[in-house]
Amino acid sequence: MHRSYAFAQSWEIRAPVEVVAATLTDLEHYPQWWPQVRAVAKIGPDTAWVRCRSTLPYTLDLVLDAVMRTAPVVEVAISGDLEGFARFTLSSVPGGTRLDFEQEVTVTGVLGALSAFARPVLTWNHDRMMAGCRDGLARRVLA
Repeated sequence: MHRSYAFAQSWEIRAPVEVVAATLTDLEHYPQWWPQVRAVAKIGPDTAWVRCRSTLPYTLDLVLDAVMRTAPVVEVAISGDLEGFARFTLSSVPGGTRLDFEQEVTVTGVLGALSAFARPVLTWNHDRMMAGCRDGLARRVLA
């Protein structure tokens, strides 16, 4: 089955690297600016439980463990309904910060069983999730 996904995208935000990095590493406040992140609970100093729901009517339960918390790389290991990692590499550009996003995950559970048939829909759903991140992060760092 095709349960593995790799995503990559880049965008620029009009804020300094330090501000973007601080916002990305402040997991507990994600629900305030990232609409698809519904709940976050701190488990430990570098670990949080996160519930995400994008456009599809399915909520992901994830555990995120900080791997890197200092710019230029912000990275978490992901476990739960997804297994893998998500990474932002930040670089200073004229007028702000360039974010290069990479994620490699394997889908587990019910979604894993469906992913062979629903791959295009799950990819589209992820794209909606990341659009929420991009737009919400831009609003947050400019506020």
